[in-house]
Amino acid sequence: MYLFGASGHGKVVLEVAEAAAVEVKGFIDGNTSLDSLFEYKVIHEVPAEGKVFLSMGSNATRKKIAENNPVLNYPTLVHPKTIISKRAFVDVGTVIMGGVTINSGVTIGKHCIINTNSSIDHECTIHNYVHISPNVALAGDVEVGEGTHIGIGACAIQGVRIGKWCTIGAGAVIIRDVPDYAVVVGNPGKVIKYNNQ
Repeated sequence: MYLFGASGHGKVVLEVAEAAAVEVKGFIDGNTSLDSLFEYKVIHEVPAEGKVFLSMGSNATRKKIAENNPVLNYPTLVHPKTIISKRAFVDVGTVIMGGVTINSGVTIGKHCIINTNSSIDHECTIHNYVHISPNVALAGDVEVGEGTHIGIGACAIQGVRIGKWCTIGAGAVIIRDVPDYAVVVGNPGKVIKYNNQ
């Protein structure tokens, strides 16, 4: 398997793969001045076939690359030090970092980042290309729309709906539904502007 993205997030994804005993052949990256990362070779073209994991932090970039390369085989990576319900579903291309807890009835979409020590309670739905940052806590039955980024340490009460391509600021407390493209900060969370669609 190759990791597509040889920067900070790629380094963490590599160590998840190593911890899970998944063979990594090397990295793919557009930076032609980069020949290696740690002891792994960096190539600069996407292979015609085979397993590739999208190891870049940008939700929009992961979506673009996945849609432009539909024939690639996108595995899922799960750190062995996680707690994941046998009744949860995790789709292809998603990485689940160490210390994560995912409870019963959770559905997680394609190419998501479920970052270190985050907690996702029962029956949450996480759509494609979402990034759940470290130490985020989602209560039961929370829905997070496509491409949304929930910042470090944020939390959401049970039953709220967070729209697509939103940005939830670090430490925000979400107690009501959030519309698509909203940027939300504070406690309680308030919309301060909207992302470009």
